[in-house]
Amino acid sequence: MSQNEFSEGDLRNTGMRLKHDREWDYELDRIVEAVHERDAEKVGLQFPEGLKRRGPKVADDLRELLPENVTVMISGQPCYGACDLDTYLMRRTDVFVHFGHSPMKESDKIIYVPLFSNVEVLPIIEESLEELDGEDVGLVTTAQHMNRFSEMREFLEARGYEVHTRKGDDRLTHEGQVLGCNYASADIDADNVLYVGGGKFHPLGLAMEHPEKKVVIADPVNNVVTVADTEKFMKQRYASVHKAMDAEKWGVILCTKIGQGRFDAAEEIVEANENAYLITMDEVTPDRLRNFDMDAFVNTGCPRITTDDGPQFHKPMLTPGEYEIAIGEKPLDSLEFDTFHGTW
Repeated sequence: MSQNEFSEGDLRNTGMRLKHDREWDYELDRIVEAVHERDAEKVGLQFPEGLKRRGPKVADDLRELLPENVTVMISGQPCYGACDLDTYLMRRTDVFVHFGHSPMKESDKIIYVPLFSNVEVLPIIEESLEELDGEDVGLVTTAQHMNRFSEMREFLEARGYEVHTRKGDDRLTHEGQVLGCNYASADIDADNVLYVGGGKFHPLGLAMEHPEKKVVIADPVNNVVTVADTEKFMKQRYASVHKAMDAEKWGVILCTKIGQGRFDAAEEIVEANENAYLITMDEVTPDRLRNFDMDAFVNTGCPRITTDDGPQFHKPMLTPGEYEIAIGEKPLDSLEFDTFHGTW
């Protein structure tokens, strides 16, 4: 799956205090302090997909720092964001550490270690200025680059730009932060949005959520500047909707991951359509759905399942909004990006 905001390509040029690996700061001192404060005997560690291979090294250093009676466990469950917690391990440990994302929900038990990147951002922002139109610009980035956000803003302001920023809704921790499923921080009064970060999904979602804005991408990891183009993505989504228009049997996916379940949306579809069947799943993959005799599916879980992996499913996989278009409840031109808002 490709919902993950953390790829191995993001894991460069960063600082850390781990003895076996100098690239990231895993804040081991904070974890050790929490273990002593809570008199903990079991510690759970959860890593996003791009960092799982580092897990044993983190565990090794923690074992050297912690009392012998403390057990350190590593989650093997897939992890694609702060909304994707291993609840089984979390319930069975005294301290649960989630690496790679900023907090989406406050909890006394969970320690979030965001793993900020120390890659230089100003050179690529300087290069991106040629793509900006006018003097007003909205500034957004991902959690990994939030430690440089003030620096980014000051750099733009020093060059005469009026920089617009805001904090989105309760799923977002920082001002100017965007997630793969939430772009509320880009709801600002500017025709340009400068996205500083890697990957194509975030700026694509931005451009879809705010089609009136020009989204300029300054990628400091790959050192490239581009402009978000939604045309190819829109063609793919329209094609999926058209294929599903003749569907009779619908599988409605309810994701059981703690921060991704939209039960009300799933239940509403099933109650209104006697040919719709509710399917609960923790990990939604093409292989898992292949055995279901359905004509099409509706994904009420993470939007990136549909947008990133949609072409891999053997039958059309739609968002709730696309489903309404396919069954004739909404016009085709109402197609829009599926996002999550609010707390969970």
